[in-house]
Amino acid sequence: MSKRTRRTAPATGAARPTVTVCRGCCCGTPKIPGLDHAAQLRDLRRAVGDAATVRVTDCLDACERGNVIVVQPSAEGREAGGRPVWLGLVNDPDATTDITTWVTDGGPGLTDPPGVLDLYAFKPSRRLRAELHD
Repeated sequence: MSKRTRRTAPATGAARPTVTVCRGCCCGTPKIPGLDHAAQLRDLRRAVGDAATVRVTDCLDACERGNVIVVQPSAEGREAGGRPVWLGLVNDPDATTDITTWVTDGGPGLTDPPGVLDLYAFKPSRRLRAELHD
């Protein structure tokens, strides 16, 4: 029997999107000047309210793109084809506002992100994606 056939069915996923905010070795530190990192996190949590889960994680190993935020779809969004979206260089309050607007509107798979977020999106290595349990 192969590994593939022994795997269990994938989890159904979270009922709402998950926003993962990196606060590791570079993100959220003085290495990124001119941004109030605590205020960014506080504003993000306040703005999404109950529409999403906001969690903080240690280094996502994409330091050259700090601050990194990953938006993971809800179960419904994943079923509709949504996949995690990695956003880097989120060092501007307007970018945080665009992210929260998108997430509160449904997030990946359910609504298109504001066009400006294309400037922040990047594809991490396969290893990094696996570590986040996409």
